[in-house]
Amino acid sequence: MNPTATANPNKALWEKGDFTKIASSMRESGEALVARLGITPGMKVLDLGCGDGTTALPEAKLGANVLGVDIASNLVAAGNARAKHAGLTNLSFEEGDASALTNLKDASFDLVVSIFGAMFAPRPFDVAQEMVRVTKPGGRIVMGNWIPGDPTMVAQLLKISSAYAPPPPAGFVSPMTWGIEDQVAERFVSAGIPADRVRCERDSFVFRAPVSASEYLTWFRDYYGPTMNAYAAAEANGKAAGLHRELDELFSAKNESADKSQTSIPATFLRVTVLR
Repeated sequence: MNPTATANPNKALWEKGDFTKIASSMRESGEALVARLGITPGMKVLDLGCGDGTTALPEAKLGANVLGVDIASNLVAAGNARAKHAGLTNLSFEEGDASALTNLKDASFDLVVSIFGAMFAPRPFDVAQEMVRVTKPGGRIVMGNWIPGDPTMVAQLLKISSAYAPPPPAGFVSPMTWGIEDQVAERFVSAGIPADRVRCERDSFVFRAPVSASEYLTWFRDYYGPTMNAYAAAEANGKAAGLHRELDELFSAKNESADKSQTSIPATFLRVTVLR
């Protein structure tokens, strides 16, 4: 694919650090989510904002022909390596921008999946338009989107981090608006989907790691682009200790593992299903 991604400011963000470290704590919930998507052998699936394949690999293991598309070249490479290691010849990864899927033809996929991926792309109305465009009539789009203001971990992580980061550029649309049902419906209606074919429900995703909550926080500090940026900004302002204290309290409070040398943190998200 010849991506237009180089013009996308998110590219540098998601190539920063190494999201595969965070993704390793998302595998179990990713597989459980995919198991509920009704995937059948031979189905054509686009996994958009796929990272290194947390949901794309389980989709392919169920027999779907899967294309993973992500803005970050390092995650595309990691995904292709995982597919090769798993012997999944029905899975490939390519670099691309969810706002402009220029190399994908109309009505190409039975199912378009984007779990915490396309929500971070700029130009949300373009993202909705592109997802609808590449989905076959009678097909589905399924998104998982974080919810603004939600009391669970990810929404609070992003809220705390944003308080320490520099203000966003003019015209910036928060990715968290994908977690607001009215705005989700507006975007898909603008792409030609009747409002009654856009369905939203709350769901839960669990992050699991074989380390304490405090150590798990260091994964985000060292490997997760948005948190890395927040720490860098806080360091420049002499506020890094305050940021770390707030996040450490958050991770420890949200950890539901009985064994505190392990981490199990649930996070609520908005599951969006669009019937094409």
